[in-house]
Amino acid sequence: MGVLKRQTVYVIIAVLVIAVGLGIGLSRRSGGKEIRIGGNFELTGGVASFGVSARNGIVLALEQANEQDVLDGYKIKLIEADNKSDNAETTNMATKLITKDNVVAMLGPVISSNSIAAANVAQEMQVPMLTPTATAPDVTKVGDYIFRACFMDDFQAIAMAEFAYNTLGSRKAAMLVNSGDPYSTALASFFRQRFEELGGQIVAEEKYLSKDTEFRPQLTKIKSSGADMIYIPGYYEEQGAIARQAREMGINVPLTGGDGWDSAKLVEIAGAENLNDIYFTNHYSAGDDDPVVQEFVKAYEARFGHVPDAFAALGYEAGWILVDALKRAESFTPKAIRDALAATENLKILRANITMGADRNPIKDGIIVELKNGVPSVRDVIQP
Repeated sequence: MGVLKRQTVYVIIAVLVIAVGLGIGLSRRSGGKEIRIGGNFELTGGVASFGVSARNGIVLALEQANEQDVLDGYKIKLIEADNKSDNAETTNMATKLITKDNVVAMLGPVISSNSIAAANVAQEMQVPMLTPTATAPDVTKVGDYIFRACFMDDFQAIAMAEFAYNTLGSRKAAMLVNSGDPYSTALASFFRQRFEELGGQIVAEEKYLSKDTEFRPQLTKIKSSGADMIYIPGYYEEQGAIARQAREMGINVPLTGGDGWDSAKLVEIAGAENLNDIYFTNHYSAGDDDPVVQEFVKAYEARFGHVPDAFAALGYEAGWILVDALKRAESFTPKAIRDALAATENLKILRANITMGADRNPIKDGIIVELKNGVPSVRDVIQP
């Protein structure tokens, strides 16, 4: 790109940033009644199950808010973009939503690597972004316009290490880690540190990559290591195949992991008979008997025709966190919405009471989910 073209691009970006800061979108004192919110979702590609679930939860929350007239006559319009589960496309969609669609806030993306890509755009443009599900600590470190609705990787990995050691009685753990994914490697690092602090030993650490389908070589090594539990941080596509192959090989020790295990497609991939003695940290379970959770499950099923997973629940929470911020904001401008998000305190949604910490990460509890023949139930509650 030539110097003149670069200068022209920088001028355009500067003008856009100023325009957004001045409140393109609308303020409470303007004549408009539509609040434009961007949705940057993984609707196709490798983690589409997560993206669609989170999107659906957000849609349900925003539809309920509009139906209940929570914003006194103002209606929220969700402008959706498909990032195709790709980093570069995520950046493109974030730029489009802000500069062409004139959104005043952005919901999504769902996975950590895409969220970091979108966060860099949102921070530069000074438009608040709230990811429902990205758990990597680096996401909110991008800047003061970036928020999340879920707990972080250190919280859930430490909780699983303690559960494995204290409840499952594990002393010799193996790990099977996606070496190319920051979510998986972060969970593995935090799990190892806490498990070893408790007195446990990591007797094997094997690696794989996204889209791998054959895990028997790694599982063979793990089987011979004497591990009494396997920690598998990653996403459902690979985890389902790992669970199936492990059980077919006669590996019957507990399989554990993080919230990436939670997907309606897990049973399809693994087979229900292979999903026993499996435990993972999560934000929610459809098997939770809390009446507020069951009310959400019924509303989601009525709207979308199936039981919501954790990504749907977190999307729902993210939608209502944003609605609550819009209700309290001095105007519907990006800066005012950012300030209102930062001031979120004791907001009750589903099981959680949500307060936004100074680092823009929510203070909330979590759960340990147990699978029996693929059916989830709440085994334990994790306190922050």
